[in-house]
Amino acid sequence: MITTTGLTKVYESRGRQVTALDGVDLHVREGEVFGVIGQSGAGKSSLIRCVNLLERPTSGTVTVDGVDLTALAGRGRRAGKDLRRARSSIGMVFQHFNLLSSRTVEDNIELPLEILGVSGAERSRRALELLDLVGLADKAKAYPGQLSGGQKQRVGIARALAGNPKVLLSDEATSALDPETTRSILQLLRDLNRQLGLTVLLITHEMDVVKTICDSAALMRKGRIVESGTVSELLATPGSELAAELFPVTGDATGPDRTVVDVTFHGEAATQPVISQLSRTYNVDISILGAAMDTVGGRQIGRMRIELPGRYEENVVPVGFLREQGLQVEIVEADATVPAQAAQSPVLAKEGAK
Repeated sequence: MITTTGLTKVYESRGRQVTALDGVDLHVREGEVFGVIGQSGAGKSSLIRCVNLLERPTSGTVTVDGVDLTALAGRGRRAGKDLRRARSSIGMVFQHFNLLSSRTVEDNIELPLEILGVSGAERSRRALELLDLVGLADKAKAYPGQLSGGQKQRVGIARALAGNPKVLLSDEATSALDPETTRSILQLLRDLNRQLGLTVLLITHEMDVVKTICDSAALMRKGRIVESGTVSELLATPGSELAAELFPVTGDATGPDRTVVDVTFHGEAATQPVISQLSRTYNVDISILGAAMDTVGGRQIGRMRIELPGRYEENVVPVGFLREQGLQVEIVEADATVPAQAAQSPVLAKEGAK
């Protein structure tokens, strides 16, 4: 649904060039919720604004729903008719709501339809329908100043949906909200994704957002995507930075002749007493150095760092037992040289690393 190829954005600032995007290749599948995460300055906002060409890329292409938007951009600063028409299938939700204080909630939602030349009666019907969809049916005649932050963002989402878009872009839509309101807005976005078949591309600096709502994710750093894939693939990838951030586990070996292993649980394995079964089956004392578990995409997923007594070659069979149970296993620290094929999982999700 969304594809960027070799996307580059260079800004001129005080006589020097600043590269915000450096050859970004991104693919978002139809109907999924895709999160782009990274620290401030990583290029996230430039990326999402280039997707709908609010920012014109310096080079590269942006394709949305089979349409090459960069080919429609033209040479001038103002968007041409073809680009404006293509943009109508893309909704945008902003961090700071961007509502007009002089207009009622209903009028704010009607604004994009007014620009598109939709009749007054149809605009009103659509606005009221959307207000009901986002849970604000009783706020049509209120003004933005009378709403809470969460209510303002719901109005912003309703306005973004006014033109029946196929794609919804979210630019840090929850970063200005308190945790409880953030959860409600994320649940709304997920519900809209499922009910309307929306493809959602969101940027965030909060790992909890990725855990709560995203099917796939990408990590950005210095204008590049350094890692991407489905959340389940990333969690199963040894050395994945995103997996480590989503489910951080720490702990060092307590002494010599020890093997430290990171184990990732998901699906049915997340609810099985695998570690206790391992201990009983092989009569081995297992130390748990750290653990993290949460629900991602409606499934329980967790990571655990355990310590096995003995060198790696003494623990080949117990480690094999864990893998036979459908768990992803990564050798973190072993008091012997570990064969590469034993330490690595076959699932790789790194893309676009340079």
